Amino acid sequence: MESTHRGSAVVVDADGDTLTSWGDPGRRILPRSSLKPAQASAMVRSGLDLDDHLLALAAASHSGEPFHRESVQSMLDEAGIDADMLGNPPDLPYGMRAREEFLAAGGVRSKIAMNCSGKHAAMLITAAQHGWSIPDYVDPEHPLQRLIREEISVLAGEQPWTVTVDGCGAPLFGLSLTGLARLGSQVVTALPGSPPRQVADAMRANPTWVAGTDRDSAALMGGVPGLLAKEGAEGVYLVALADGRSLALKISDGADRARAPIAAAILAHLGVEADVVTTQRTTAVLGGGRPVGTLRAVLDDDAEPGGPAH
Repeated sequence: MESTHRGSAVVVDADGDTLTSWGDPGRRILPRSSLKPAQASAMVRSGLDLDDHLLALAAASHSGEPFHRESVQSMLDEAGIDADMLGNPPDLPYGMRAREEFLAAGGVRSKIAMNCSGKHAAMLITAAQHGWSIPDYVDPEHPLQRLIREEISVLAGEQPWTVTVDGCGAPLFGLSLTGLARLGSQVVTALPGSPPRQVADAMRANPTWVAGTDRDSAALMGGVPGLLAKEGAEGVYLVALADGRSLALKISDGADRARAPIAAAILAHLGVEADVVTTQRTTAVLGGGRPVGTLRAVLDDDAEPGGPAH
């Protein structure tokens, strides 16, 4: 054994009650981009009206592929908003292949290429529609951010324990791990046509817009009918099934490589059968360009509540 990643995970049912857990299900975490379904829901509730693929992009941590970048630009153009007004920092595309192609074509860091630009474009559009101040739209006390905080609180069934700043510059609201799992359950089981359900349906119908054509979360959504998946930085993952069961996990050391195998192992433990779940339970460790080892998930104590996940 070379390395071990440990973490906590919890699964709740459609009523928000805990079904099983590993580690500390009450752990206070920073959910990062796994909050995006709730952020998008708040904007829809306040009047944001986008086609499904663009609504999925508003809840995305996109790879920065051409169709992502072009669609963010079109959203801004239609609203008459300059890309310089985006509050996220300039960056290169998030997806490895997209980044390589972008650089090979002479691309440079830009706000639109940054993986959260869809969310920020939607925030700008929502603020503009209401006549709210634009320059400070990422201020936690801005009317838009207050609405987002309220939406998160209702869906998670708890008040955020802190407000800090996410990597993209938007407010980041802290929740318990169980609160994040409840949020996922509430989004997928919301009434058809309601703001949370509109977001969930858009994300599930357009997984490559939420992530990218070669991303594990997009493959998981595409391979399990009705499943919603949204990863976050620092080893956070929210996965909700169509029946309302919802999984939230946090890798203690922030290692993203441990996220997908652990989620797949828990889904298998819950009885979810799909080729993508089997495939994602392990990740090859390469040496000289060929597999020489395996990263795999272990649910301690035979998946009994209280045991940590590796």
